[in-house]
Amino acid sequence: MQFYTRTGDKGTTALMGGQRVPKDDIRLEVVGTVDELNSWLGVAIAKGAEFPKIQQELRTIQHLLFRVGHDFATPDATAYPYQVDKTIIHQLEKAIDRHSDKAPDLTSFILPGGHPLACDLHYARTITRRLERLAVAFTHQYSYNEQALIVINRLSDYFFVLARAINVKADVLERTEPLSNGVFHPSFTLDD
Repeated sequence: MQFYTRTGDKGTTALMGGQRVPKDDIRLEVVGTVDELNSWLGVAIAKGAEFPKIQQELRTIQHLLFRVGHDFATPDATAYPYQVDKTIIHQLEKAIDRHSDKAPDLTSFILPGGHPLACDLHYARTITRRLERLAVAFTHQYSYNEQALIVINRLSDYFFVLARAINVKADVLERTEPLSNGVFHPSFTLDD
């Protein structure tokens, strides 16, 4: 089977329904960032062998991301109906609540780190935040599925609380930055 089509050689690609757009269109920035996030979750899943239930949950999120990507790649929802709805948002909120109950209350900023899987989830959170910024820019130009935008917002919260829950489960102490209005004065030395 020949994989390459040569249809994108002039810098365009097809959306759902066949409409061609330039590859630097904001719609493709969004869809590409969804793909990046999904790929990063594959990395996280590979590192999470000691957390099989979390691996399965992240695989479910990967499937959800395909639906989010579909909705942003769809210029005509009448021909290709949106796939993300309020039910998914409620499920994500339940997962956020379940995982946030496993970590101590926030009294300071959390520095990304800890268990390798938690680090990957913090990184997934930052990709999701970038995705959300791009998706908001997208909404200024195109019609969109509001539920897909809400899902993106919830996913960043989900990755944050899941990273914290992983660190608790792995008995890894979170590093924090105190909430303060003071000036930062680092006290460290760089030794050879």
